[in-house]
Amino acid sequence: MFYYLLKYVLLGPLLRMVFRPRIEGLEHVPDSGAAIVAGNHLSFSDHFLMPAILRRRITFLAKAEYFTGPGLKGRLTAAFFRSAGQIPVDRSGKKAGQAAIREGLGVLSKGELLGIYPEGTRSHDGRLYKGKVGVAVMALKAGVPVVPCAMIGTFEAQPPGKVVPRIHPVVIRFGKPLDFSRYAGMEDEKAVLRAVTDEIMYAILTLSEQEYVDQYAAVAKAEQAAAAGEKERRFPRAPLS
Repeated sequence: MFYYLLKYVLLGPLLRMVFRPRIEGLEHVPDSGAAIVAGNHLSFSDHFLMPAILRRRITFLAKAEYFTGPGLKGRLTAAFFRSAGQIPVDRSGKKAGQAAIREGLGVLSKGELLGIYPEGTRSHDGRLYKGKVGVAVMALKAGVPVVPCAMIGTFEAQPPGKVVPRIHPVVIRFGKPLDFSRYAGMEDEKAVLRAVTDEIMYAILTLSEQEYVDQYAAVAKAEQAAAAGEKERRFPRAPLS
């Protein structure tokens, strides 16, 4: 109930008015039946803009940190995401990944839309990073199509660390559904999962026209943080006099 209140009364109209997103290829999202919508992830705003423009309800696998924050702000954030139908996912370790797959398959088994960001985290620099194979596992096990989606302009509107988004043109572009039925029964083959994931990421790349990095985003972030820490250690800032 709260999901539709947000979509049609509280948040949806506000997002449409502020961002005025241009929608392309919406006809590629099936009107019924289970499907995965796999997109790039550039901004916190992505969580809300895509559901606001879709005709159907979509459930995203959201990081568990949104549900475990401390204090009043943390409780309100958790209540908001739960009310919006989002599912918390612990992103640490192999077992956590398996739990996320179970949750996603549960959504698909009900004939619903499942939203996934194959990169696993937001891009810190606006580039598209290597996809994780969980999306392929779910697509093959559930036997559902994957609709690639590109969010364009949301990084400029709300880059990491910016709380209040700025006004910037946004395009939400959907591609033709990808059919992986030819790989039915092969969801345990690592090479197949990698091939399916790479095909999905290439479709997203074609839509978004981002620069592609053949590295996981989390690894790139960690390397960048380590390099910044090393630079600070070697060249500490002089104290202000």
